[in-house]
Parts: sequence; structure tokens; C-alpha cells
Amino acid sequence: MKRAVICVVLVACGGKQHADTEPPPTNTGSASTTAPVKDTRTALEQRRDTACKQLAPKLTDCALEDAKADLAAGKVKKADFDRDTAPDVLKKNTDMFVEKCTAWRDISSRQIRVLEVCFKEESQCGPLRECLANLQPPK
Repeated sequence: MKRAVICVVLVACGGKQHADTEPPPTNTGSASTTAPVKDTRTALEQRRDTACKQLAPKLTDCALEDAKADLAAGKVKKADFDRDTAPDVLKKNTDMFVEKCTAWRDISSRQIRVLEVCFKEESQCGPLRECLANLQPPK
């Protein structure tokens, strides 16, 4: 029993420690002299990108919810539903939304705020869609 306790202690402590015979290496390579990458996006672009990335999975979930409703209503065939809602297709749709949304160049601060508020305040798909309708100014 005593031997088992010693084994456990040695394993837990990393076994016998050895003194280093050489000093630790110094970082003299080029990797240590490179400056950290600076984000060159404006504050609005950063907010836009964050909002787009947050909303994308939520919108994909809403699309999946719609597809399930269409299947239940007999509007689509099971094979079509399975093809259109495969995990790789859903991921691709999410990625495409992020790509298009983050490429939106003429977005205003008001529109970015709509994206942020809709994400934060609306957890259900219907109200989320209604909220996102505010991206366009009233006609």
C-alpha cells in the first residue's frame, strides 16, 4: 500500500526532477521580433462584423425552423428537407451570411445598431425577422 501511494505521488509531481545543465533558450529568432497584428478595421466595421457573426447562427436556426414547418405542412418532400438541412449545408449557409454581411460597405451606424439590438432582444424567429426589417428605412 505504501508503495502505491509513493507511485501516485511521483506521478502527480512529475517524477524525479533534474537540474538543467543548459540555460533556457532565448528567443532570438525573427518570430520574436514581429509586432502583433493590428486590427485596421474601423470601430463601425468591428461592430458590424461582430453583429454579423452573432446573428448568423441564429438566422440559420430560423431557416431550419422554417424548413421543418414546410416539411410538416407537406410543402417539401423529406428527401429535399434532408438535403437542404444537412449539417454541411447549414454551416455553408451560416458562413455565406457572415461573408455577405461583413462585406456590407455602405452600412450605417443605425443599421449596425439594428443588428446588435435584434440579436440581443429577439430570441424567437418571427420577432427577429420583424426586428431585422428595420434595417431598411421606412418607405
